[in-house]
Amino acid sequence: MDMKSLYLLIALAPLAGAIIAGLFGWAIGRRAAHVVTIAGVAVSAALSLKVLMGFLSGTAEVFNGPVYTWLTVAGQTYSVGFLVDSLTAMMLVVVTSVSLMVHIYTIGYMHEDPGYQRFFSYISLFTFSMLMLVMSNNFIQLFFGWEAVGLVSYLLIGFWFTRPTAVFANLKAFLVNRVGDFGFLLGIGFVLAYFGGSLNYTDVFAAAPALADKTIEILPGQPWSLMSVTCILLFIGAMGKSAQFPLHVWLPDSMEGPTPISALIHAATMVTAGIFMVSRMSPLFELSDTALNVVMIAGSITALFMGFLGIVQNDIKRVVAYSTLSQLGYMTVALGASAYSAAMFHVMTHAFFKALLFLGAGSVIMGMHHDQDMRNMGGLRKYMPITWITSLLGSLALIGTPFFAGFYSKDSIIEAVLASHLPASGFASFALLAGVFVTAFYSFRMYFLVFHGKERWMEKKHDDHGHGHDEHDHHHGLGPNDKPHESPWVVTLPLVLLAIPSVLIGFFAIEPLLYGSFFKGAIFIDAAHHPVMHELGEEFHGAVAMGLHSLTTLPLWLAISGVALAWFFYMKAPQIPAAIKAKCAPVHALLENKYYLDEIYFAVFAKGSRALGTLFWKFGDILLIDGLVVNGAAKLVGALSGLVRKLQTGFIYTYAATMVIGVLALVSYWILPLVLH
Repeated sequence: MDMKSLYLLIALAPLAGAIIAGLFGWAIGRRAAHVVTIAGVAVSAALSLKVLMGFLSGTAEVFNGPVYTWLTVAGQTYSVGFLVDSLTAMMLVVVTSVSLMVHIYTIGYMHEDPGYQRFFSYISLFTFSMLMLVMSNNFIQLFFGWEAVGLVSYLLIGFWFTRPTAVFANLKAFLVNRVGDFGFLLGIGFVLAYFGGSLNYTDVFAAAPALADKTIEILPGQPWSLMSVTCILLFIGAMGKSAQFPLHVWLPDSMEGPTPISALIHAATMVTAGIFMVSRMSPLFELSDTALNVVMIAGSITALFMGFLGIVQNDIKRVVAYSTLSQLGYMTVALGASAYSAAMFHVMTHAFFKALLFLGAGSVIMGMHHDQDMRNMGGLRKYMPITWITSLLGSLALIGTPFFAGFYSKDSIIEAVLASHLPASGFASFALLAGVFVTAFYSFRMYFLVFHGKERWMEKKHDDHGHGHDEHDHHHGLGPNDKPHESPWVVTLPLVLLAIPSVLIGFFAIEPLLYGSFFKGAIFIDAAHHPVMHELGEEFHGAVAMGLHSLTTLPLWLAISGVALAWFFYMKAPQIPAAIKAKCAPVHALLENKYYLDEIYFAVFAKGSRALGTLFWKFGDILLIDGLVVNGAAKLVGALSGLVRKLQTGFIYTYAATMVIGVLALVSYWILPLVLH
């Protein structure tokens, strides 16, 4: 099989499963629907792993070529094409492997759902869309994949479309991403206009250095750097897709979708599309310190302030969602520090441990009969041992425990920012270090509330006893005679398989990905102006040495402090958090209401656009168009007709008098001037 055919098979195998399950699921049944979709993703995952192994061993060559021509206009050809290099190969394995785990997990989680076949079709279609995005070699195909994952995300967030909350959540995600996509599309427009008329990455990157100092006038008399404007517009697209402040508001509400979606889209793949895109565009971003500072500031705010919101959440999935937002902030800060390889390394490690935490949360929700409130849990360790141990491993990876996957990627980002000389690096360093403590606190607050302490679901059942339980209650909490239970093997097997890379992959991958030649040719860094990764490479002495050195560093002790405080607050002295909440009610209300950003956006954009629409309707449509132009013209004609009609009396003497007056007027006009002259 030639390489083009291999890459086509990687992309199209999930699409084939999606089409079969989506169009013919009613005919082939539930079992066949999940078999064909899992088979398609498994084929794609196996071939992706083969491609990655080729790049790791040095035997694979970069593939960059068209698959078919889509459009030829003005001498330019726009094609669907693939660029498969080491960066693409890593993303292929991340996307397909996590997707495969989610597909298997879904068999158990969605077992009783009437939309079973439709769900499998959607998640396979999502996998295809994501593969097309990461394999693209031009901006047109990138935008196609970009919009396709957004569309399927909309369908999946609103999968339970009979719930009003799900409908509002997917609409919110759709609208917020349109804002980001508008900026992204403008950025692509600037590329098309100024970079030689080609949208192929190779041509654009080749043209970029000559345009590094070019300025344009967006406003008359105000020169702007073309490269800065282009990169910032492209990054606005990443802000929407990767949920960076202030376009982050859609991601927490997207938890209205089924839990497998939270793991697939909002932990491992779609939200990392923006990080991948900026890394792919590194030859452009390296030419603009302004754009890099903007990227760093946006990531810093997201990393710290979204972490604060995780502290006050009681819904288990929303805690993990805010954790995702915070970790995406870390990745974005790394991009701003020109540590693209560290950002992509964290994309990979985060994909595994965050998918593990989401699927672990889903397993807990199943064990609790679909009760998601952590205040109703506690003591689940002895009832759900596999979920407990895998969730603990995922939490340890998340907070950066030495030798776990998250430690190597997260600490590398912190070190890169500390070494950066950009103006924004000072605030970024503070935000990331503070974020370490905050992450450890809310992560282990969740862990202790769910798996340790009193069995609060017993108290809830006691309170509910005697009030009666209908079928709806049974599916949204434990009944009087129910106990939590471990999930079936199709749920626990993906947890175990995801726990392995969550622990090990950082140790084995850090050297080739960050300090080896793995990303050579795929990521460009101007080492003369941004020497961060070069400096870190000089201080790196192996994964073991890095782990041992961390025992004396600030991030580890901040993480330990966060875990210890969470244990003390929620296991030993739960009255303290309650007292703090009462004493700091305004701060708690600010966090509980997510900094009131939803209300601000609603007031400014929803009400503002409605008020603007009302103004255009009443003043423009009713008053100007209908009142003045349409009805005004009719009234004017009517008024003039009324005046003319009065001259038509039907009497001979009136017409005779009119004729005499007319003759006198002509005489006055022609003869009188001659006489006077």
